[in-house]
Amino acid sequence: MVAAVLGATLLLATAGCSTAAGAGDGGKTVLKVYGWKGGDAEPANISEINDAFEKANPDIDLQFEFVPANDKYTQRVQPELLAGNAADVIMTDSAKVQDWGSSGYLEDLSSSDWTSNVRSEVTPFIQNAGTTYALPMEVIGISLYANNDLLKKAGVDSVPTTWPEFEAALQKAKDAGITPLSLPNKGGWTGSSALNAIAASLVYKQNPDFDQQFLDGKASFSSWKTSAQQLMDLQSKGFVNFADELGVDEWTTGISDFEAGKSAFYVQGAWNQSAFEKAGLNDSFIPWPAETSGASNANLFVGTMWSVNAASKVKDAAEKYVDFWADSANASPFLEAENAVSPFSNGTSPSTPVTKAFVDAVDAGDYRILPSNTWFSAAGEKVMQQEVQALWLGQQDIDQTLQNLDKKLAPTG
Repeated sequence: MVAAVLGATLLLATAGCSTAAGAGDGGKTVLKVYGWKGGDAEPANISEINDAFEKANPDIDLQFEFVPANDKYTQRVQPELLAGNAADVIMTDSAKVQDWGSSGYLEDLSSSDWTSNVRSEVTPFIQNAGTTYALPMEVIGISLYANNDLLKKAGVDSVPTTWPEFEAALQKAKDAGITPLSLPNKGGWTGSSALNAIAASLVYKQNPDFDQQFLDGKASFSSWKTSAQQLMDLQSKGFVNFADELGVDEWTTGISDFEAGKSAFYVQGAWNQSAFEKAGLNDSFIPWPAETSGASNANLFVGTMWSVNAASKVKDAAEKYVDFWADSANASPFLEAENAVSPFSNGTSPSTPVTKAFVDAVDAGDYRILPSNTWFSAAGEKVMQQEVQALWLGQQDIDQTLQNLDKKLAPTG
């Protein structure tokens, strides 16, 4: 009887081991992944890529969970990281890399083979204090959309590539009774995005090191004056009414209005193209044509990333998943859904007739990446949004707006 009891106890203990963290049915390793993309609203082909990963790794049971973005994501994941029970792989961005990396929540990925292939301009966004904590999934555009059918109706045969061509196209649309341009700006995002899209050319073509120089106290937002003036000229020439635009939500009404063909031009992110295509829109996504002549820069930001939870008990499986996304062939369904550019120098960026002009500009080296890891952090972006809104309301002029940016965005300490 004693032997039987001891034997049963041993069997129970062994069974308990088989259901420990990281172990699943059939002896498979359970890998838990969190992401704010991959849900019903923005599937981004993540399910397709996850299926491919499991097929390539039959010993791993990948369990993906969609967690809503922004505050809901942080409120869910950060306490779990603190408690040590978050998912093994978590979706991050440049701000989270700085925050969670410095807090010790993220695994050091510096020795991963793919790090040497990350675009040099992207590397600072995935690092904290020189340590790599994330694999970049995409570099994605925020720029100008054109409704090709409305432009044709207005007598415009091709999308503009220079500022004079853009002005002429806006005027023809206006003369034809078509709303030339929509910049919905209730939350401030579109105004700030438009200013950055213009500055990508008028500031960064001449001074690609502006961001670091500003942080070092050697550059000022006074160099953005021509960019701000170009933005304000859109209203003075009758192409847009800023007061009206401040009453339109950029994430709901603004998007649906452009889908419905209510304006010839519109500013938004490239990730919306999938929805525009489903809506049957005949459109183009192009760099903002800011330059008087010659090529204008594409405006980009480093989007979502994958990081490994430093407390994960299945780090080998977690790193396999991250490494899987470093292969351009594996990641291509995501890039195609997002209409994004590969963050790797040896990667392949999807190009369609809609995005060709934008992707060609990036391939030619004509681009600027938003400094979301420095002065254009989440807090810095909010400052710029508020300052542009105040400018649009006539509460301050261009010079005062740029002086405020110098003062409020300057590094402290």
